[in-house]
Amino acid sequence: MASSASLPIEPLLPQLLETLRVHGRLVLQAPPGAGKTTRVPLALAAAEPWSQGRVLVLEPRRLAAKLAARQMARSLGEAVGETVGYRVRLDSCVGPNTRVELVTDGLFLRLLQEDPALSGVSAVLFDEVHERGIGSDLALALTWQARQLLVPDLAVVAMSATLAAEPLARLLDNAPVLSSEGRAFPVETIYAERPAPDQPSPRAIADQVRPAIREALAMQQGSVLVFLPGQAEIRRLMEQLQDALPADVELTPLFGDLDARAQDAAVAAAVPGRRKVVLATALAESSLTIDGIEVVIDAGWSRVSRFDPSTGLARLLTEKAAVAQADQRRGRAGRLGPGVCWRLWTAVDQQRRPLQPQPEILSSDPAPLALELALWGAAEGEELAFLDPPPSGPLQQARVLLQELGALLPNGQPTPRGRAMAALGLHPRLGAMVLRAADLELPATALNLPPLSADQRQALACVMAALLGERDPLRQDAVGADLCLRLDLLEQRGRAGAVAPIRQLALQLRRQLRLPKSIPLLPEGWAAWVGIVLALAYPDRLALPRAQERPGVMVLSSGRGAALEPQDPLAASEALVAAHLDGDRRQARIWLAAPLPRAALELLQPEQLLDHDVVEWDDERQQVMARRQRRLGALLLSDAPQPQPDAAAVQAVLLEQLQRRGLQWLGWTPAQLQLRGRLAFLHQLEPELWPAVDEASLLAELELWLGPHLEGVRSAAQLQAIDLQGALLDRLDWRARSQLDALAPLRWTLPSGRNGRIDYSGEEPVLSSRLQDFFGLQQTPRLAGGRHAVLVHLLSPAGRPAAVTRDLESFWQQGYPLVRKDLRGRYPKHRWPEDPTQA
Repeated sequence: MASSASLPIEPLLPQLLETLRVHGRLVLQAPPGAGKTTRVPLALAAAEPWSQGRVLVLEPRRLAAKLAARQMARSLGEAVGETVGYRVRLDSCVGPNTRVELVTDGLFLRLLQEDPALSGVSAVLFDEVHERGIGSDLALALTWQARQLLVPDLAVVAMSATLAAEPLARLLDNAPVLSSEGRAFPVETIYAERPAPDQPSPRAIADQVRPAIREALAMQQGSVLVFLPGQAEIRRLMEQLQDALPADVELTPLFGDLDARAQDAAVAAAVPGRRKVVLATALAESSLTIDGIEVVIDAGWSRVSRFDPSTGLARLLTEKAAVAQADQRRGRAGRLGPGVCWRLWTAVDQQRRPLQPQPEILSSDPAPLALELALWGAAEGEELAFLDPPPSGPLQQARVLLQELGALLPNGQPTPRGRAMAALGLHPRLGAMVLRAADLELPATALNLPPLSADQRQALACVMAALLGERDPLRQDAVGADLCLRLDLLEQRGRAGAVAPIRQLALQLRRQLRLPKSIPLLPEGWAAWVGIVLALAYPDRLALPRAQERPGVMVLSSGRGAALEPQDPLAASEALVAAHLDGDRRQARIWLAAPLPRAALELLQPEQLLDHDVVEWDDERQQVMARRQRRLGALLLSDAPQPQPDAAAVQAVLLEQLQRRGLQWLGWTPAQLQLRGRLAFLHQLEPELWPAVDEASLLAELELWLGPHLEGVRSAAQLQAIDLQGALLDRLDWRARSQLDALAPLRWTLPSGRNGRIDYSGEEPVLSSRLQDFFGLQQTPRLAGGRHAVLVHLLSPAGRPAAVTRDLESFWQQGYPLVRKDLRGRYPKHRWPEDPTQA
């Protein structure tokens, strides 16, 4: 390993210290290998005025913090915990003389929230700010405001390898920018001739990387670092390469969930005469150095979590690594000497990639951020210095969730429970679960639950929170989604393997809550309570089977659809709580869940229960059906007939059906159609005095004229028996009703003594009768007080039209002689006078 004196950052240190003395802030831009992580904190801790306090270095990853602390301590000839120490989740190594502490952003935020003045701290360094983690962005914004308001002497240094320095400098009140050229070891870049797979499945990525590893080992002498998107790809390649590499090659994985011994083995130099192939996630992009690496193979993918505000769920996606990420990875081959980087995508694809990864603050679950902002007293975050402000919509959505969890008041102020949740260092959902488990009051006997004390329930919640906060230890084993299987694993394997950090975190939470040590990790009878306790964290993810679907297809209380694999034992559950889902918009895949007694749904959130009547039309029965339903969100808990539904609701359903089907559904009788025609005729003559009765007008005023006649009506048969004639007449005032028969009579007395029927069903009124009935009538009958001549249909003795006229006087003179001649020939026995007006 190169000595600190040979690190590229060394010549810059005097200028850096002097700049900080003058300005108190700066942006340091230095490529990988320059020594910014290990040398700058030590230089600050040894110089005035910062030697009077602690120097805090924020690292985005736990492993990077621990390895950097070890490297700095080694350079001083000391053990970790003396001058240099670290604090990460589940592990810390500091002492009374520690001057430099490397901490993760989560722990730093707890320190800052508890002591905004950062008592005893002289400088804060933000390492790897180019990674744009949400915790780092928030920590920088809060620290900068604390410096402005409370601690103006606090030194703030933002260090980056690839991020453009100018926007960051502007954010920190035009902070000075210093740059280090870094180590100039050349790295040859080799692009693939064929494009990367369109579907980045673990199998496709492994199939592409495997031959590249063999080629690199054959062509190069040093160790190889392979960048893969996640653990699934690492495990697949470990299985495929375990016995397929040369005898002098050691194969090691590197990801965050490895235990300390395995992590140390991954970053250590290979023993003399041997080489290493390190299969790593993006963890290896950060400040840690892996000794002996001369070759980098980059699959070109990055696994990211994307929060979808429309679903309220996060989804893990495999996306193309940005140019800045690829450059970081490439630089790993040139940390200690010349190297080679195989990029498993084409040079053309390189030009199409985004320059920087999307900042987490724009795409991650906003609930933790919303709680931190509320605790800081800046709920909207508008006064804080963010490179990218958090989106307001998802932030507001997160505040609603926090109110449901009891963390915030309606005005956005944090509650005592909200402060206690944050102090646990868990996601707000899990923090709420742990705290509320002690207060949970349910009739255990009614639900057939074994009794658990408040402390026992909280102890169970601690284990569940620890498990849910870490990576699923059985994710790769395809054992189903049941959370109880994972909890069983804790008891079976104790402190070994992937469950060790889960157990450690659970015990830490128990210590924070001061739970009695005598309580077992999983108290007796715990399995029956898992779903109940889990519901405290995910009140919006209670689920029932979706009717008429295959087993395992569920509907969540939020209204979204979700599904288990059909063969999953949980698919037969009467109810369940879903903890981890993949966020698919159409139907989310459930990865972790717990069964729940259906009866518990009414007891867990009584304030959210809603009883209401559903009144709807039944097409099969052709009638209005009413049911009393109880719902919890989108979940239907009970559904029973309602014999006496609200009359207004029934009427609304009937009117809606009429609007959809049209007035013909009413089954008009001829007499009712006649009345409607008479009214339409008069409306044409005097629209201001007579109401319109056309289809559109009647539908528009349906409730007004038909509504009063719908009392007691529930079926299509009853609807068609309504007195429509009375309903139409009720629209008329007294004057109109008294004049209706005079202005639009149904019959007209003819000279023959017969009453001719007037038909109003057409476009205009028609008076039809035999021609002989009109003998002696000199003028056409007129309606509406003489304003409208009726259309006369003159019929033959057989009842067929012989002539049509609205001017009888003209017809007798001109048309009748021709008609008389024809009718005399066909009906000789009938009398056909020459002058019908005198007959």
